[in-house]
Amino acid sequence: MSSSASTSVSCTSCTLGWKSSSLFVQLGLLSRCQNGVLAFPPSRKLPCNKFPRVCCSSSSSDPLLLQAARGDPVSRPPAWMMRQAGRYMAVYRKLAKKHPSFRERSETIDLIVEISLQPWEAFRPDGVIIFSDILTPLPAFGVPFDIEEVRGPVIQSPLRSEECLTALHPIDLDKLHFVGESLKILHREVGGQAAILGFVGAPWTIATYIVEGGTTRTYTTIKSMCHTAPHVLRALLSHLTKAIAEYIVFQVNSGADCVQIFDSWGGQLPPNMWEQWSKPYIQEIVSLVRKKCPGTPLVLYINGNGGLLERMKGTGVDVIGLDWTVDMADGRKRLGSGISVQGNVDPAYLFSPLPALTDEIQRVVKCAGPRGHILNLGHGVLVGTPEEAVAHFFDVARSIKFDTIAEDHLREERKLVA
Repeated sequence: MSSSASTSVSCTSCTLGWKSSSLFVQLGLLSRCQNGVLAFPPSRKLPCNKFPRVCCSSSSSDPLLLQAARGDPVSRPPAWMMRQAGRYMAVYRKLAKKHPSFRERSETIDLIVEISLQPWEAFRPDGVIIFSDILTPLPAFGVPFDIEEVRGPVIQSPLRSEECLTALHPIDLDKLHFVGESLKILHREVGGQAAILGFVGAPWTIATYIVEGGTTRTYTTIKSMCHTAPHVLRALLSHLTKAIAEYIVFQVNSGADCVQIFDSWGGQLPPNMWEQWSKPYIQEIVSLVRKKCPGTPLVLYINGNGGLLERMKGTGVDVIGLDWTVDMADGRKRLGSGISVQGNVDPAYLFSPLPALTDEIQRVVKCAGPRGHILNLGHGVLVGTPEEAVAHFFDVARSIKFDTIAEDHLREERKLVA
């Protein structure tokens, strides 16, 4: 499924190229030498934020994804996909028939490792994410849950009162040993050829399940709680913040090179409400994790984040994941050069003819620029996605070379001058 990535595709939504007048030179992502050659600024790295970070002196031997997350120069865009392992893969569906319980698949070490490595063995992405769920740690701090075939996650005793808070306790990481052991095995199996990715849910998103009792389309109960029982909600969010921060550190100590924070339902809040009920708790998580794991890049993804980009940057994470409704070039302009970005090909493009998928990948990469970008989808892989398209996605990503793109545009400029 090899593909040669043409470098002539323009970023149609922003008319960007690797030119001195482009967004990327303005942001400092590229510079022009005296002979006119476009190049990475040799001594410049994306600025450290207020937290101490070992990543500011990272090694070129690190996996490509980590280098891009830290804003270091890379030869091509590293790529992985959200929901990388799962029902779109025939090998996964076959395994799921033998082990129909999702809890069993996501809480049994051998199965976690096998499922996590399925896309690695098939496509060789630049990131291997552990097969798990954002709700996995709930029982470890006092919130039992089930996953039903039709309803999905179900919490039999939703937390909506001060009395319910007594059921919560500090996270017991021994109850999550299967996560730690799986990460250790994955780190060993992949052997530094790709970054090992851990992930967690953000406090607000986790709280929506705990308060609503499962999935919801309206979020009316928890949104009402912001006004009717704010002290209870704040106590819950504070408890989740400490537990999630410890869980991230646990994942890093077990072998995760990078951790993504999913505030999946943060986009259901108006921006001013997100500032109050989600952002401060993510900020605290970042602060707590920085103290113990200063060199680990943190990624923040929110579904429907177009109205939140600048606010997301204020959390202190290293990478902002853009969903497909945000134009990549616009996202770059709004976020500036001090932070990396991830995304954001529409998952539906994987159902399109392969040449159309190639064009869209190239457009997104060109709009993102040659530095501080991790290629991904704007959301998870959809059920029914052709595996051929997933393979093509990674083939195209591997075929893109930033130095070739820069040279091509320099030749174009010289032709125009001549």
